[in-house]
Amino acid sequence: MNAGETQRTPWIVGVSGASGTPYAAAVLRALLDAGESVDLVVSRASRLTLLDETGIAFRDAHWREDLSEWLARGADGKPGTFTVDLDRVRYWSAGDLAAGPSSGSYPAKGMLIVPASTACVAGVALGLSKDLLQRAASVTLKEGRKLVVTVREAPLDGGTLRHLVALDDAGAAVVPASPGFYAGATHIQDLVDFVAGRVLDAAGVGHGLYRRWRGELGGGARPPR
Repeated sequence: MNAGETQRTPWIVGVSGASGTPYAAAVLRALLDAGESVDLVVSRASRLTLLDETGIAFRDAHWREDLSEWLARGADGKPGTFTVDLDRVRYWSAGDLAAGPSSGSYPAKGMLIVPASTACVAGVALGLSKDLLQRAASVTLKEGRKLVVTVREAPLDGGTLRHLVALDDAGAAVVPASPGFYAGATHIQDLVDFVAGRVLDAAGVGHGLYRRWRGELGGGARPPR
């Protein structure tokens, strides 16, 4: 790094195969809106979920075009809802175990896994490092950086609950994809943004994705039309 240069220190965002790709899109947009740099890892299983939920085929060779199309969509599937600048995004293939985030010496602020499948939760809790997503999560924990795991599954069995406790014991923040309704949601995007906002709260990243509780009952009620 040359004198005067600022070291790029991104948030690593891992997208696993659980249902809930709109949550990942909302988190990615909010990180970029906050001026953060992002290193993105999309698991192989998540590509199938993304295709099923949005119709977008995410391809390594065309990741920029595919990511742009994905992040432009609203939670209701409507294309062109958002405008996103991808200049601060770096993409790593999930199969690239020599990628930057696989090493603790690679600078990063932390990692957000959103959504996190039960298989992903188990892999990270057990330190399997079967792909770059799991390896980057293990590195995040061992380096003492912030790891936020947004588990999306129902119901949760005993094995997954034990894995989540293990992650909590290791220092990770477990944020279930459970939208709150006190913020006055009137659209599916509001519910998605609430979860994304709680993920960013756990990471310590500022945002304006939802109306915060102010201690006033009825504050979420909207006036009748």
